[in-house]
Formats: sequence, C-alpha cells, structure tokens
Amino acid sequence: MNGDAVEPSGELVRPYTATRGRARPSRLLALEAMVTTTPFGLARLPALLLEQKSIVAMCVQPQSVIEIAASLRLPVGVVRVLVADAAADRLVDISQLTMPTGAPQMALLDRVLTNLRRL
Repeated sequence: MNGDAVEPSGELVRPYTATRGRARPSRLLALEAMVTTTPFGLARLPALLLEQKSIVAMCVQPQSVIEIAASLRLPVGVVRVLVADAAADRLVDISQLTMPTGAPQMALLDRVLTNLRRL
C-alpha cells in the first residue's frame, strides 16, 4: 500500500468541515443569485470563522454564488451551504429572480453556451 494515500490532505477535508458535513443548503440558491453583506454581517466580521468571514468580506460589493465559489476556490455546493447559513444568520442578503427547481434552466444554459462560444 502506498503511504501517500493514507491520510487525506486538509484541502480535501476542509469543505466537509466548513459545512459541518452537510451537502445540501437550507434553501435553494441559483448560481446567479446575488449575495450582499448586511450591516449586521459587517459588524460581526471580526468574530466569524474563516469561510464565513471571506464570504461576508467579499460581498460588501454584491457577488453571485458562482463568483464566490470561484474566488474561494470551493465547490459550488459547499458555497451554497455556506451562503444559505450566512443568510439564516442575517450576515448576508440573497437576491434571486426565481427559485431554482433543480432542473436545468434552459435560459441559463443558453447564456452559458453563448458566453463560452465568445471565448
């Protein structure tokens, strides 16, 4: 057995610990949902844990869920859990036009495809 695979790195464990083992957010969030820090979140910033602190700090200027995931280099599922938790704690406000149904939204997929073709 190769000794390199015995213990997972902190990078593999961190998303699991940041979400306390949860894989699903308490509310559905679209990839393009906009997240904005609340005054309460700004006041609580120094006392927050690393991931929550990062989200609250970066969302002083509104950011989408997908932008947060890219900036933090975390899976979108993990960011959805963290953002939903932050919203439940009144640290951030979430603005989204429609609630995702779980099925792919054709309009969103068309926009993604169009923008990929522009690259």
